[in-house]
Amino acid sequence: MELLVLFALLAAGAYGVKSREQGRRIVLLGTYLSKYKIEKLMESLTDGYLRALSEDDPERQAQIWHMLDAAEVTLCEQFNRFVIEFSGVDGAQTRVSRLALALPWIDKLLPDSTFDLRQALSIHARGIEQVAQNSRHLTQKNKAFTVSAELFLMQHTCHWFCRSKTVASARMLMRHQTPYAQLLACVSPETRQAYGALVRR
Repeated sequence: MELLVLFALLAAGAYGVKSREQGRRIVLLGTYLSKYKIEKLMESLTDGYLRALSEDDPERQAQIWHMLDAAEVTLCEQFNRFVIEFSGVDGAQTRVSRLALALPWIDKLLPDSTFDLRQALSIHARGIEQVAQNSRHLTQKNKAFTVSAELFLMQHTCHWFCRSKTVASARMLMRHQTPYAQLLACVSPETRQAYGALVRR
């Protein structure tokens, strides 16, 4: 009976620590993101891609693609500024557990099982910008598809940092009907290689 009580107290304590850690992470990331309109620009872009792809009039479709090109530039500029600013955060606050579930003190107990969010965000910034610039000469449809994947993977990383990989993957599946493995398969080869090496898939 005493062991059960002790276990319950330890579990409650660990849950409390985990919740405080997650709250701190949410506040930290939110404080930096709140200075920018990155999420709003993401929504405008993804909605715009769907609108362009469903447009039957070629002239009207070309106008939409042109507007989206400008929106991509704005998003890249804002995200790059955010990444530069966030790079100044103390590395002790930016560790992300590679484990599927969030565990308290994991960054101190098993530092080798973590990665640095600042590095992941830099990979996302390069990936989004490279695809938006379309140096691989993708069709508009394929470019839109790849930019969307890059953005969703970046969003997954942010949720992973704030909660856990499992929660981030569940949210991605719920909001975008896209499994994590599919996101990795759909981003650019450069992003997939660099990101995979960092988080070790």
